[in-house]
Amino acid sequence: MATLRVDSRSSFRKTPFLFLKTCIVLVLSFHSAQTTRLYSEEDLVVILTSSTIKQSLLNSSTAWLVQFYSSWCGHCIQYSPTWKALGGDVKDWEQAMRIGVLDCAQENNFDICKDFGVHFYPTFRYFKARNPAFDVGQTYRGTDREPQTVRQLMINFIQNQTKQECPATCPGLEPSSSKNILSLIGQKSSQYTAIIVENEDSYVGREVILDLMTYRGLTVKRALSSDKLLVEKLGVKSFPSAYLLHPNGTHGILDVQKRLRFFFSSFLKLLPGVYRKNFSGATPEPLLKGPQGFGNLDAWKDFEKSKVYMADLESGLHYLLRVELATHQTLVGEELSTFKDFVTVVAKLFPGRQSVVKLLETLLEWLVSLPLKKIPYDAILDLVNNKMRISEMFLSDQLQWVGCQGTRVGLRGYPCSMWTLFHVLTVQAARRPDALANTGLEENPKAVLQTMRRYIVNFFGCQECGKHFEEMAAESLPQVKSLDEAVLWLWRKHNQVNRRLAGTMSEDPNFPKTQWPSPDLCPTCHEEQDGIHVWNDDKVLVFLKQHYGAANISPKHLRSNHLEAPATNGAPKPKPEMLVVPEDKPNELLPGNTVVSKSLPLNANRAKLSGVERAGQDTGVHSDIRPGVTFLGLGFSSVDMSLCVVLYAFSCVFLMFMFFFFRVRSKRWKVRYNRPYV
Repeated sequence: MATLRVDSRSSFRKTPFLFLKTCIVLVLSFHSAQTTRLYSEEDLVVILTSSTIKQSLLNSSTAWLVQFYSSWCGHCIQYSPTWKALGGDVKDWEQAMRIGVLDCAQENNFDICKDFGVHFYPTFRYFKARNPAFDVGQTYRGTDREPQTVRQLMINFIQNQTKQECPATCPGLEPSSSKNILSLIGQKSSQYTAIIVENEDSYVGREVILDLMTYRGLTVKRALSSDKLLVEKLGVKSFPSAYLLHPNGTHGILDVQKRLRFFFSSFLKLLPGVYRKNFSGATPEPLLKGPQGFGNLDAWKDFEKSKVYMADLESGLHYLLRVELATHQTLVGEELSTFKDFVTVVAKLFPGRQSVVKLLETLLEWLVSLPLKKIPYDAILDLVNNKMRISEMFLSDQLQWVGCQGTRVGLRGYPCSMWTLFHVLTVQAARRPDALANTGLEENPKAVLQTMRRYIVNFFGCQECGKHFEEMAAESLPQVKSLDEAVLWLWRKHNQVNRRLAGTMSEDPNFPKTQWPSPDLCPTCHEEQDGIHVWNDDKVLVFLKQHYGAANISPKHLRSNHLEAPATNGAPKPKPEMLVVPEDKPNELLPGNTVVSKSLPLNANRAKLSGVERAGQDTGVHSDIRPGVTFLGLGFSSVDMSLCVVLYAFSCVFLMFMFFFFRVRSKRWKVRYNRPYV
């Protein structure tokens, strides 16, 4: 009994603490349920609340599919990745039907969930477009909630609406007759026409029509395989197939690797002249045309999208070192540390011309050897501009976009080149794991990504872009454990940014922000699982290592402006056409210090140039860089250097004269006062 009494008393003493602990756990659990959200602004679904749902659904220009869920519901939590995937999969359908979510576990949403009669979670409701009165919607009661099934039900819901209820921007989903289609064959038009020929129970044609509804320059129709006359005329033998009518009147069957919706849609989105519609209401600036197509300041340069261009990489480095970095007068603290790491990574991994690599290595050696805690930017600029006139060291000061050229001023360009540069660096780090040896970064598989992250935070001009990248990095960068994972991480985040920016004003109309690589570049990278497009990561990694490898970097359109000693009087000046780098010898720098360009050079230190140099820039010609300029920011002029030489020579002569004068005087003194003793 004594033992029992002791245990009882001990248990009684512990009871208040156990009760308090239980209360704390329950409170924290409830608070977690109230504050944890299954969906965020980054997800491609509309987050509705009690204050927005009714006004969003009332007289809406589009139909809606809304999931009423609870953040404490286990099934809702498990289903959220599927719903997010569905939202991304049908993002281009938002002019016909939008995907929304509403959390009934939020206290301010209790009453609205009662108004809609939601009793179980998750509950799925369809809402018609143009509804003038409050409506609780049409409930989906099926057990199959996989994306493919839900996507097909969305199409059925849109098709079952009356003409008055159907969204105004929704294209026709009914099959076209052979008469309407055959009348278009051979006719010239202002746009493409694509015909998806499929079986009657197939949804591929309707899905492709909705995928392309936000694009101009193309009309998509569907036809049935049961239309024997049409099938025979088009020569289609397998279904589904796509038949394309070109604006010039030519036509033929699309050659796609896989007969999947994603392959058809991707191919059509990338046709020249097909671009996303602008729904922002802003009037776009006119496209600038060159002799062979669209261009920016220079004539349009033909390029292959399967290639990476060294001109883009060098232009990116030029802009980074001479323009973007120029906004920082002095590098100190974290900025200086970040810049040193950036130069280290680029100098060790950049697969460029020897002249550029030598400049980067010289810059790195200079930064490492300096014991200074802060460095003026002018000193860095002097070294980048090779004011010391070191031979075979040069970085072009021309913006020469090729694969990154845009169809309008301000589109693509530098941001594109920075993405390309860091893709190349992550691939080089994975291919050459010993390249960063003895730098302090050799044991870190995330060295390139962390350097990119710090550079964007400290130097990248777009502050909002840096904020978004920092959020992505903070969320998932710690999970990267190998060099190959670093390559894939950057690729995933680049696609995530493309998905977020698709359809915005920063998107180039002729280069839509689609998921990359496209099926025509890497068909094995794409697969379909439960009706949703998925990536084959192993195939993607192989493709990325090949695409961003040194062997796939083209020297086409590179320019040379190699600086050498000024020519003596009477020596012939090199002709401009002699200064172009041959495509078959990208690493060979030709002599000469003048180059003619159609575009003006972009120089961050333009205000400090002499009158002769500025005159050379104004005419589009690069003048010689003479010794009479600042050296590493120290301010020595040509007069100063001449005086130094003269003083040095005079000092030498004076010292020699004094030496001989005192030597002769000493000998005479010894002879005169010599007293021999016997």
